[in-house]
Amino acid sequence: MEFYCLREPDMVNAGRVADSTRLEGKSKATLVCWILGFGSLVAWNSMLAIGDYYYNLFPPFAIGTMAILAYYEARVDTRKRNIAGYILFCLSTFFLIVLDLATSGKGGIGPYIGICALVGLFGVADAHVQGGMVGDLSFMCPEFMQSFFAGLAASGALTSGLRLVTKAVFENTSSGLRKGTMLFLAISTFFEFLCILLYAMVFPKIPIVKYYRSKAASEGSKTVNADLAAAGIQANQGSDGMGQGRLSTKQLLLENIDYAIDLYLIYVLTLSIFPGFLYENTGQHKLGPWYPLVLIAMYNVWDLISRYTPLISCLKIESRKGLMIAILGRFLLIPAFYFTAKYGDQGWMIFLVSFLGLTNGHLTVCIMTVAPKGYKGPEQNALGNLLVLFLLGGIFTGVALDWLWIIGNGSF
Repeated sequence: MEFYCLREPDMVNAGRVADSTRLEGKSKATLVCWILGFGSLVAWNSMLAIGDYYYNLFPPFAIGTMAILAYYEARVDTRKRNIAGYILFCLSTFFLIVLDLATSGKGGIGPYIGICALVGLFGVADAHVQGGMVGDLSFMCPEFMQSFFAGLAASGALTSGLRLVTKAVFENTSSGLRKGTMLFLAISTFFEFLCILLYAMVFPKIPIVKYYRSKAASEGSKTVNADLAAAGIQANQGSDGMGQGRLSTKQLLLENIDYAIDLYLIYVLTLSIFPGFLYENTGQHKLGPWYPLVLIAMYNVWDLISRYTPLISCLKIESRKGLMIAILGRFLLIPAFYFTAKYGDQGWMIFLVSFLGLTNGHLTVCIMTVAPKGYKGPEQNALGNLLVLFLLGGIFTGVALDWLWIIGNGSF
């Protein structure tokens, strides 16, 4: 029998090969993150594109569920949480189709209650998926987080584009609105089902994902155990990291309270304007009934573009003070929208809506990719859940404040 031993240079080279092997699949994982982000909001954005009268039902269910999950995040199995969220999204959109077919598209109190209940389930699903995915990606490379949030924005851009197309194609046909709605829901259901398969069967087996999850497990995270098992890796059944010097949730919040407030303020402003204000009667314009659809499409397109701008290092804001100044400065958009709606033309309104989307996406990605740096895996997971909780809190507050536009300026 012959024995071979590696010389020191060979051992170094072997270590490099092992590192490159375990870190391969970054591009594949980035693409999967984009699709998972897309599936996280495609169903909800479809409902917004169809009509904005459901959007005020979504935030309370989302923030309530998210608060519970954020509190117990260290004990919640991330794999089960995310798969359950995507399944709930898939079933909710599918049953919207079933409800419409069962009632032949007729109205009434019964179908309306059913739709409201299903939209409420969207909120529960979003709390599972968005918090779970952000927590999971917080201890991986920042590009995954950026891609996930770009996917979120892409769902809005795609549904806005489809809404313009379906309005043009079906506007003058019998039951045109219903046909467009069925198309939206069918596409949403397909993508939600695709996300279930990708997260359950593809994402856990990508080498770079296995590496980051194994690293998080070695630092005491128990939330990744099921995902590691799905990839064929036996995780250590240790504590949740508290015994290894992990900061408590309260300590994490205190250390990152500025980031949490930043996200809250971003979405308070954005959701107080989008989409409710954009559906209001903003006067007579050349675009007529197409006007609010164009405004929403412009917001979504620039929101998507801006989620890639942090990849340009000179544009990415990493200063905590700089982020706060930029976010507080966005509140100047309130008087800008007020006077533009009252005195400006549609060109200025389209510009403002585009700027709203541009700043929303850029600042969100800057915060979500910078905040987790320097923490252990369990801490990054907990911080991700906290930040999503404040993000959803901002959405809830923004939606609640949307009615102030009506009081402040009558019917515009």
